[in-house]
Amino acid sequence: MDRGFFHGGGRFPRRLQKERVKNMTMDNQTWAARAAENLRHVRAARPLVHNITNYVVMNFTANVLLAAGASPVMAHAENEVADMVALSKALVLNIGTLDDAWVAAMLRAGKKANERGIPVILDPVGAGATPLRTAATKRLLDEVRVAVVRGNASEILAIAGSAAQTKGVESTDSMAAAAEQGRALARELGVTVAITGEVDYITDGARVVRVANGHSLMTCVTGTGCGATTVIGAFLAVESDPVAAAATALAYYGLAGERAAADAPGPGTFMIRFLDALHTITSADVQQDAAILAG
Repeated sequence: MDRGFFHGGGRFPRRLQKERVKNMTMDNQTWAARAAENLRHVRAARPLVHNITNYVVMNFTANVLLAAGASPVMAHAENEVADMVALSKALVLNIGTLDDAWVAAMLRAGKKANERGIPVILDPVGAGATPLRTAATKRLLDEVRVAVVRGNASEILAIAGSAAQTKGVESTDSMAAAAEQGRALARELGVTVAITGEVDYITDGARVVRVANGHSLMTCVTGTGCGATTVIGAFLAVESDPVAAAATALAYYGLAGERAAADAPGPGTFMIRFLDALHTITSADVQQDAAILAG
């Protein structure tokens, strides 16, 4: 699911170029230290992250959260979600397998999260591919105060009202086009937009941060994009700044992809080693290898 995201089976053939950040600036070092600190806080607090997510990725995203050190719960019954989100530290809404009942549950959970001051993260899987997905995304953004929207280039362009090109849930649009629209969308809606691709682009309309961690094998395992969204949720549970939460979460997540790919001959082995890497990467590893650049 969510194949338009580089970390999640994205179309973007990512060639991580560490040489771009070989000579780490003080700004990069500051961001890397913040990523390390956020990972420590996630593992210490083990925040409960409530996911209303799609059938395809439920198991994988739950395991991603566990490997990262957080606590997952998957609950989508409309008569339960308000109670469940009240127990949680973050709410992740993912429209990958959508119907009217799920939209109603997402709205109810989102509004309760807003009442309780619990951050909401939206993954608009396939927005722009069908009218149902696009309308559901826009309704959620209209009725729920969302902290972070994480999508691929086509999804962000679709939300912004541009003529996005999608193939199912895959992205066929360029990051450059999406980055400009994403910044305007962030300003318009008052949200942080995280556009994932060859280099991830995070903005709140004023600040811009780029993340260059990841590996192309992440494009070969379904659910890794959705998993990244839920890791942003875990980081947002311990980090009050949505831009920092998204950037540091994506750096950690992408670094796990790099570590897993180092000795994985293919996607099957990679998927297992990716979960292992999420679990075994230390805060010191993140501080050393997170590739986060402002501007």
